[in-house]
Amino acid sequence: MTTPPTPNSSLPPRRTRFDQTSPPLRSTPSTTQESPPPVRPEYALKFTLKGHSAGISAVKFSPDGKWLATSCNPPPPLYAKLANRLTLTTAADSTLKIWHSLSGAHEHTLTGHQAGISDLSWSPDSLLLCSGSDDKTVRLWDTLSGKLWKTLKGHHNAVYCVSYSPRGTIIASGSYDEAVRLWDVRSGRCLKTLPAHSDPVSGVGFNRDGTIVVSCAHDGLIRIWDVGTGQCLRTMVEEGNVPVASVRFAPNGRYLLAGTLDSSVRLWDYVQGKTLKTYQDHRNEKWAVAADMCGSEDSDVFLWDVNSKEPAQILVGHEDVVLGCSAHPTEKVLATGGLDKTVKIWVDES
Repeated sequence: MTTPPTPNSSLPPRRTRFDQTSPPLRSTPSTTQESPPPVRPEYALKFTLKGHSAGISAVKFSPDGKWLATSCNPPPPLYAKLANRLTLTTAADSTLKIWHSLSGAHEHTLTGHQAGISDLSWSPDSLLLCSGSDDKTVRLWDTLSGKLWKTLKGHHNAVYCVSYSPRGTIIASGSYDEAVRLWDVRSGRCLKTLPAHSDPVSGVGFNRDGTIVVSCAHDGLIRIWDVGTGQCLRTMVEEGNVPVASVRFAPNGRYLLAGTLDSSVRLWDYVQGKTLKTYQDHRNEKWAVAADMCGSEDSDVFLWDVNSKEPAQILVGHEDVVLGCSAHPTEKVLATGGLDKTVKIWVDES
């Protein structure tokens, strides 16, 4: 174990990552006068990273933009029996890798998990990396040394999703045990266990001031929780209880983006508890993907125009299902990871 890095107590830097904030897409101007059409992105493949021995489950740029973290653990189709899940993942690559974000040079391979890894989350100061695994643990890594710092134990089944709070003091984790846990980063102690859902939890995320956390699950519910009290403030559900694969807060803190397994991405006003927009064109009936840059079962990646509800660009290059998507916080660079065991880096040339 290494001495923990000193956390940054100040507010985190502004980010524009797909997994946390808004995509770098050009939305249509709102004006009564005629305006030129918005400039469409023109992302082109820059290079491909190889090194994992199984399908990629998560790709995440660090908030400072220096690093890209990747993991692998291809999840099974929704509602597969747990025995089948374990059969699929026992042979999975249980390592994390850290790469230089712009050059693609390999920096660290992090070892310690005993099973595949489903999700990653960076601390706001980019000094710590959090991972959630099928070995039922959440682990914290010192990204400078590449060493394990802490192991958080308490979940009774595979950990499927993790998220750092904006100030870096709390981690939320969701599991196949249907619970959400809130952890104190410094002590490693579980602060609260939220009996959140009646099916595996597929997504968790904080609002921009860290006072509330959102969770979603295969039961079709999206729930808003008070971090301080653990109280459920609101429950939202789409007609038909469509399983929800991923969820996050929009930058303004009022809206949610949720990806569902009817091949849709929905924009929710969680204050009013209603859907404002629905984006549909990609194919997704089995897999969990990040909202507003969507991997597809046909191996393509869809970038959405938030106003027109049409794809702004479709990235073609992977040879299998794309599960991981992330946008660089300052550069026009995207990372995608798929079941073809590769991570691809795309650069906007517009």
